[in-house]
Amino acid sequence: MSLGPLTRADIGIWLINLPRDIDRRARMEAQLAALGLNHTLFPAIDGRAEEARLMQRADAGAYARNMGAPLLPGKLGVYASHLAVWDALIASPNRAALILEDDVVFHEDFLEALDTALAHADLWDLVRFNCIRAKLPVTQARLGCYRLNAYVGPFTGNACYLIHRDVAARLAPRLWPQTRALDHELNRFFLHDYRQLGLEPWASHPDDGGTSTITGTGFALVKKPHWTSRLPHYRLKAANYLRRAFWLLKRGMLFPKRNVS
Repeated sequence: MSLGPLTRADIGIWLINLPRDIDRRARMEAQLAALGLNHTLFPAIDGRAEEARLMQRADAGAYARNMGAPLLPGKLGVYASHLAVWDALIASPNRAALILEDDVVFHEDFLEALDTALAHADLWDLVRFNCIRAKLPVTQARLGCYRLNAYVGPFTGNACYLIHRDVAARLAPRLWPQTRALDHELNRFFLHDYRQLGLEPWASHPDDGGTSTITGTGFALVKKPHWTSRLPHYRLKAANYLRRAFWLLKRGMLFPKRNVS
């Protein structure tokens, strides 16, 4: 695991964006320019255009069992895009990466939150600055006005996060074939043995305008199957609460002895 503090000079910043999503890219680039954050634009992998190739690196049956929903092209593209950015990080001299999707809205304190996380880089392996869900937080450290939390419940959403290069290098080969959405796979930190944390209050939030083909309302196939066909998924979700709690207990993170300020 990487130890010691980091600064902005130690990290690369990658923005994942489909080339056709010009408006989203323009909004993100304007925000990043206002923050003074130089970035590398990563052309997102189009899951629809490359579905046949990406399905060769996925197990659609396992995905359906694990997620309680079919594996859609958008999920393929997002998964492959993030891991391709990890590959870029691994090949770079950067010690860590800030990875962004193109629907992030930065709050006024984002730079403060980013610098706080970097200054305490020895406390996390991956840290998120927003979420879709973050249930049952357990505070590991109080860092000024922020809480660095682990989560016993589901912690999902990959719109804005930092990851250490050595952690990405260790995890990346283990994440193929795809059997889950990426955030659900990463939420199995008990299996992959790494510290996935969140910095709250959140310094950004995702806003796709309800048009995402993955989580929004613009794609009819996003509809989930009937609950009876999702029973294996619900059993797995319940078991994962226990697995996360047990891993945190073993690491001394479920009941932290003291909070570091």
